[in-house]
Amino acid sequence: MRAGLLATGAALLALGSTLVVAQDAPEDLLPPGFDQPPARPTPGPAPTNAPAPGATRAGEVARPDPGAAPAEAPLPTVDLSRLPTLEQLEAMSTDELDELFGLKPKFDIPPGARRSMERVGVIAPEEGGLPVFSLARQPEQLVRAALGGIEAPMVSRWGHILLRRALASRLDSPEGMSPAEFAALRARALNIMGEHAVARALVQDVDTGNYSPALTDAALDAYLGSGDIVGACPAILLGTSDREDPEWKMLAGICTAYDGEETRAQNDLRRLQVRGEGERIDILLAQRLAGAAGTGRKSVTIEWNGVTAMTPLRFALVNAVGETIPQDLAGGLTPLYLRRWANAPMATLSQRMRGAVLAGQSGILSSAAMVDLYSMVFADEGAGSEADFTAASTLREAYVAEGSAARVAAVRQLWDGDADQRYGRMVLTAYAAARVSPSEDLAGDAGELIASMLAAGLDRDALRWAGVVEDGSLGWALLALARQGSGLTVSNGDFESFMDDDASARKQKSKMLLAGLAGLGRMSAEDATDYSAELKAAMGGETRWTRAIDRAAAVDNKALVVFLAGLGMQGEGWDRMTARHLFHIVAALDRVGLEAEARMIAAEAVART
Repeated sequence: MRAGLLATGAALLALGSTLVVAQDAPEDLLPPGFDQPPARPTPGPAPTNAPAPGATRAGEVARPDPGAAPAEAPLPTVDLSRLPTLEQLEAMSTDELDELFGLKPKFDIPPGARRSMERVGVIAPEEGGLPVFSLARQPEQLVRAALGGIEAPMVSRWGHILLRRALASRLDSPEGMSPAEFAALRARALNIMGEHAVARALVQDVDTGNYSPALTDAALDAYLGSGDIVGACPAILLGTSDREDPEWKMLAGICTAYDGEETRAQNDLRRLQVRGEGERIDILLAQRLAGAAGTGRKSVTIEWNGVTAMTPLRFALVNAVGETIPQDLAGGLTPLYLRRWANAPMATLSQRMRGAVLAGQSGILSSAAMVDLYSMVFADEGAGSEADFTAASTLREAYVAEGSAARVAAVRQLWDGDADQRYGRMVLTAYAAARVSPSEDLAGDAGELIASMLAAGLDRDALRWAGVVEDGSLGWALLALARQGSGLTVSNGDFESFMDDDASARKQKSKMLLAGLAGLGRMSAEDATDYSAELKAAMGGETRWTRAIDRAAAVDNKALVVFLAGLGMQGEGWDRMTARHLFHIVAALDRVGLEAEARMIAAEAVART
C-alpha cells in the first residue's frame, strides 16, 4: 500500500475503542414522557369583564371622527441603492431573477412526494445490502475518517465489489453525522472507484432540495462520470453550491437551455468565450449540447487544434454530443476514461471494448457483462475493430471448440497480451474455464484455470479440480483458500513446497498465501509466526488501522469492517499490498460473516501477485 496514504488515513482512526455493537432494532429516540397525553390545563379564575376597545366608561361606544386622518403603519426601510439597474435586470438570467425576488423553489417536487433522509441508499438488506442500523450508533469521526481516506481505486476486484455493495446499501447515518454528509462521503468514494452509475443512483435517492455543497459536488461528478450531463441539471439549478468556476458556468448554461431558454444560454456561453473563462474546446462542446435543446438548427464547429489533454468535463461533453475524439488524443486516453467507456451506453462497441478488460479487472463489469459485450461484437462483425472481432471469435471457440485441449488453447490465447490486463481477461474467460472437464492431461493448466474461475466466484466449479492439482502448486494454494468451511488446515509440508517453487518477486505469492491462510484460520498462529519471520512478511505489529478494523470485527459490525477494509485495499497494484494488511482484512471479514468475500480476496491476492 502507499505508505503516505495509509499514514494519513490511519492517523484519523484513533477512535476504535469507542465502537459499539450494531443495533438489531432502532432505539426509541423520543424524550421521556413524549408518548404520554398532554395534561389538561387547570381551570383558572373567571376573566373580568374588561371594557371593549373604543367603549366609554358609561358603556357608550365612541364613534370615530370622520374628519380624522387614518392611522398609518410605518413603512419598511428599503435601501434603494442596492437595487439593480434596468440594464442589470435585462442581463440577468431567469434563475438570477428568481433568486433576487425570492421566487427560486427549494424543491422541484410536491410536498407529498418528498422523501425522508432517514435512510439513504439503493440496496435494501433483503436485496443483499448491509443491515440498515449498522452505523446508527457509531462515532461519526471514525466513519468520516474511513470514507474520507479513500483516495484511490481498490487493488482487489473482490474488494471493489464488496465495498461498492456496502456504499450503496440503505443505511442510517452515523450518530452525529447529517444524512447529507453521509451520502456525500459515500458518493465521493464511489466516484473515486469509477462506480459513477452507482453514485448517481445514490444521489438520486436524495431530494435536490436537501443537497449540501459537498453532496452537490459529488452528484455533479457522478453525472459527468456516467455521461448524463442533462441529468445533473436539477442539482445545478436547485442544489446548494457557491461555485463560480468556468465548469459550473458552462453546465449552468447547458441546463438553462434545457430549461427552455436556449437564446439566453447561448449568450451566457458566448460570454464565457469572450471573457476567456474556460477552455475554448469545452465551450464549443457546451454550445453544441445546449443547441440540441431547441430547434437544433444552430451549427457549432468543433475545433481540436491545440487540445492535448482530456478532462472529465470534456470527455462527458464529447460523449454527450457524439463528437469523435482525434486519433492522437484518443490513443492516449488513461484507464480512467477507458473504464468509463466500458459502461457508457452512448459509446460505440469499439470504444466499449477498449475499456472492457480494465473495467472487468477492477470489478466494475462482471464476467457475464463482458461476455455479453464480446457477443455483440461477434454478432455484428463491422461494429468493432478487426482485433475485437478476433477476440470475440476466440472467446466463442473457448466455449464450443471440440475437446478440452482446444478450449484451453483458446482460453490461453485470450490471456496473452498486456500483462497488466491479464487478470481482466481471466475474468472474461471464467465461465469458459468452468466448462473444461478436469483431467490429468491438463494439470499444468489447472492453476490458471482455477484462478480464472475464482475471478468470477465460481468456487464450486474450481473445486472439481481438487483431485487433479499437485500438492504445493498454484492450483493447490488457490483451492486451499477458496474451499468453504471451518476447521480446514493445510500441512506445513505443502506450504513449504509452495514456498520453494515460488518464483515471484520477494516471494510475494507465498506472503499473500500465508496471510490468507492465517486470516481464515487455516494455519496455526505459531506456524504463521514462524513462516512470517522466514519470509520477512512482517505480519505482526499493530497500527491504529489494524486496531480499528479488529475492534469493528469484534463487535460484529459488517459495514464498518468493509469501510475500513476499503481504506486498507486502495492502491495502484497488488505489489503495494502488505501481508499485514491482507491478514487483518481477511480475518475481519471472516469474523463478521463475510467469509465468501474473504476467501475470494485471499485467492485473488495469490493469483495476482
